[in-house]
Amino acid sequence: MFFRYLSAILLGFALLLAPVAKASDRGPSTPEERAKALRYIQDFEADPLDQDLIPEIQWVVKWVIEIPDVHVDLCTILDKLPKGDKKDGQTLFSAMVLAQTKYVLQNLDKQDDVLPQYQAGVEGVLRTYEILVKANPKDRETYLDDLVKRRDAGTLADFVKERAATACKKK
Repeated sequence: MFFRYLSAILLGFALLLAPVAKASDRGPSTPEERAKALRYIQDFEADPLDQDLIPEIQWVVKWVIEIPDVHVDLCTILDKLPKGDKKDGQTLFSAMVLAQTKYVLQNLDKQDDVLPQYQAGVEGVLRTYEILVKANPKDRETYLDDLVKRRDAGTLADFVKERAATACKKK
């Protein structure tokens, strides 16, 4: 239930705040805000099942939508993530968004280079997946297990590059 709520929050913020962000007079992010966002993302990464993190995640999503100087490029690299409430699909999607945001915040000078963003997102999903499976081993997903094997074999970047070439074409 938590993750359905979290998904609705993320989607709601994205849909409701995107027009506001463009119309607002919001200035660039501050170093303090970036540090706060990174701290909140780290909290989520440490315990993606913690329901007390909802306000932190809400803050990060709202903030990154509003600020004009940080750009996260989302793409469906992982097209076979579990859908809906099935096996933590929403948590894994949140992990991707937050990991990409973390990458951009740590590499502001490289935010237009989207492949490393996508790579960070996929790796964030895999780290979160491993935490979720440890908590509930019956929630294994063959697709994600295969990606963990690719990561461990050092071939995950090839997968991300191939998927980005077909799934993430800029319009």
